[in-house]
Amino acid sequence: MADIKEFSERVIGNLEKVIVGKRQSIELIVIGLLCQGHVLIEDVPGVGKTMLARSLARSLDCTFNRIQFTPDMLPSDVTGVSIYNQQANQFEFRPGPIIGQIILADEINRATPKTQAALLEAMEERQVTVDGTTHILPKPFMVLATQNPIEYEGTFPLPEAQLDRFLLRMRLGYPSMLDEIRVLDDQQIQHPLEALRSVVTLVEILQAVDDVKQVYISPAIKKYIVELTMRTRQSADVYLGASPRGSLSLARAGQARAALMGRDFVLPDDIQSLAVAVLAHRIIVSPAARLSDLSSDRIIQEIIHAMPVPGGDFASDPERKISK
Repeated sequence: MADIKEFSERVIGNLEKVIVGKRQSIELIVIGLLCQGHVLIEDVPGVGKTMLARSLARSLDCTFNRIQFTPDMLPSDVTGVSIYNQQANQFEFRPGPIIGQIILADEINRATPKTQAALLEAMEERQVTVDGTTHILPKPFMVLATQNPIEYEGTFPLPEAQLDRFLLRMRLGYPSMLDEIRVLDDQQIQHPLEALRSVVTLVEILQAVDDVKQVYISPAIKKYIVELTMRTRQSADVYLGASPRGSLSLARAGQARAALMGRDFVLPDDIQSLAVAVLAHRIIVSPAARLSDLSSDRIIQEIIHAMPVPGGDFASDPERKISK
């Protein structure tokens, strides 16, 4: 997994030229990329959400489309529309902004549920269907959606089915004083994004995505993942627990983190460090827990602390063949 680690370090190092002091958040974005999953960035305005998406697209040399969601948007504004060409005497498809590689869905919760639903097929099936014709999306394809957790006036909260499509939910947060001073210095003359160049090729991206799938998950780790997910369904503080898609997402994210760290096997540390980002947005907190000001993040953390950590050798298996 040394190749994936080196690949990830190149991407992370390039992103850190623009996004200062947010190594952990950037690693989550790269994990999402390696899993070909989508990421929901929930944070206040002005902390670099848009810059992160644009920087990622430039680092990967991928096409970048930004969709600014508003209440009056229609599904066709996202997927595209067929327009009649009088000269050719036929309908022609005009692709919407969702047809790209790195997509920024800005303030996704400001769109109506009907427009939000237009993203479901693209995010899950990697295709869009317009007027009965299916259009396959390019590879890699990744949606980075943002929403403001403070201002809810005139918004439409994402339904559970939509939230479940996001591999990770993350927050950037405010920078430290020293990091914010560095941001001022870096942008005094020119924005670092303008000088950013791609550091990986399309072939390297697709190869890394395929290699991550080969990272070994021991039976003990698989049981640990499933038990963690099942406990979200059994908790008295949870009205609706995580689905099996949550278990699958946690396993895939664990593989990506292990590869990012240079390992070809998953450890319990990988699962513990990603559980909140992968599972917290997939559960619905019960009304009683909400009255007690208990967040979904806190519930997942308490479940992790209450669970025994599996032991044993996570790197070896009698039937496993390792190519050195």
